[in-house]
Amino acid sequence: MNQVLTILLIGLIALIGNWIGYGVGPAEGLPGILLLAIVTLIGMGFTKILPFKSPVIVWISLFAMIATSPIFPGNEFIAASIAKINLLALATPILAYAGLSLGKDIHLFKELSWRIVVVSLVVFTGTFLFATLFAEIVFKIQGKF
Repeated sequence: MNQVLTILLIGLIALIGNWIGYGVGPAEGLPGILLLAIVTLIGMGFTKILPFKSPVIVWISLFAMIATSPIFPGNEFIAASIAKINLLALATPILAYAGLSLGKDIHLFKELSWRIVVVSLVVFTGTFLFATLFAEIVFKIQGKF
């Protein structure tokens, strides 16, 4: 129940942020927020009934791809509704919640000390470089660069 309330609260904050920051009215953005929340809750529920452990993001992504694929009825409405939600309006409350949840484990974070900074920099740098390399390869194959 806490997860459902958290998702709904994040949706409400994102809806307000989308309205204030990007001029998309609450009535216009509400269907997109509700669809995102529904897909998220379905994915979370699916991981709970599976007999094996798997990352929840896999199922949420899979259900979102199915819902927006051409074979799914109503996919155009779903894609159009979600397109009205700006990514930054959605990411801001999620990142704020992640920051608050990190605060309860600050003692564990302190135990990692400087090592976490080194690991983070290596991961971020590697991710950026390989994403750039991949984009370059795709652009060369498509002849756009």
